[in-house]
Amino acid sequence: MSKRTTFQLVPTLVLLAAGSILPGCNSRQAPAQPQQPPEVAVVVVTPESVALTTELPGRTAAYLEAEVRPQVSGIIQSRHFDEGQDVVAGDVLYQLDPARYQAVYDQAKAALAVAEAHVPALRARAERHAKALADRAVSQQDYDESVAALKQGEATVDLRAAEVEGARIDLSYTRITAPIAGRIGKSDVTVGALVTANQPTPLATIRQFDPMYIDVTQSSAELLRLKRNLESGTLSVNGDQRVVRLILEDGTPYPLEGALQFRDITVDPTTGSYSLRVVFANPQHLLLPGMFVRAIVQEGTAGQALLVPQQGVSRNPKGEAVALVVDESGKVLQRKLTLNRALGNRWLVSAGLAAGERLIVEGAMRVRPGASVKVVSFDGEQGPPAADKSQPATNPS
Repeated sequence: MSKRTTFQLVPTLVLLAAGSILPGCNSRQAPAQPQQPPEVAVVVVTPESVALTTELPGRTAAYLEAEVRPQVSGIIQSRHFDEGQDVVAGDVLYQLDPARYQAVYDQAKAALAVAEAHVPALRARAERHAKALADRAVSQQDYDESVAALKQGEATVDLRAAEVEGARIDLSYTRITAPIAGRIGKSDVTVGALVTANQPTPLATIRQFDPMYIDVTQSSAELLRLKRNLESGTLSVNGDQRVVRLILEDGTPYPLEGALQFRDITVDPTTGSYSLRVVFANPQHLLLPGMFVRAIVQEGTAGQALLVPQQGVSRNPKGEAVALVVDESGKVLQRKLTLNRALGNRWLVSAGLAAGERLIVEGAMRVRPGASVKVVSFDGEQGPPAADKSQPATNPS
């Protein structure tokens, strides 16, 4: 090929290359398609009526408890009960050796009989002196001495009678009886043991299990909050606020309801809490003293409560509860919330949201405040059924 032919091919190749590049340039300069706004699922915040409760820790305690102690000293001759059995008030539990107390009682009765035997003669003498004094046959001093002797004899009779009664009581104390009805525990003494009157160590302990006390504690701050809510109308009292439910230490509910008996009148300065006492029927003796339980105490009813799904609430770096809502123009707004407590899988919101607002519960990680979004309805479970709104409540951490 000649040089002339080569030079003629060069412009042709340049034109072809330019033609292949120009379409690519035109495609880059074409306008981009607009992006679709992210899609988020929302729920509409709607006020509803909900019964609020407080879950408080507590311990079971026997309704009645009596420590059995001897009131006289002696040797235990016999025991008349089986450990762990039910006893009735007045049942004989222990028998002490009564010989010495029987002798003291017999001696006291004999002394009483001697004192009573002297009284008739002293009375007759005083009556004779009274008649003789009227006839001036005896002096006033003789009459006074006879009257004094009679009164001393009668006083001696009363003294001896009191000694007889004291000896009889001591003799009866040799039979140690049950002071209350209930279930008796183990015996700390055996037959043949020497016991002393009013000793510090009890012989046994009797506890009454039906009904049963539940002693729970609540902070004084919670009491003040409850009073403020009732006074402001945030909470209203409906029905019997004394009804209390119980959760056992294994998590199962106790089948019977209890009644709030009283609230303590003082606050413990070391813990800042006060005590509440609840009474529960315990016919099956399922509750035993010392068990850890949780009492669900009714506070009242919130008529305009705002409940939102917990998945729609997060925390900012400061630990504050925040949520994202969508306004009427489709823009995302961030709200700082004040949470009261958890009710099932929902938060009870005290401040930060208003009725009718749309709360983002899904897709919040893909949007930021100020962004436009596409709203769809949330199809997930929003909370417990309406019939279960009075379930136990816990304060948010």
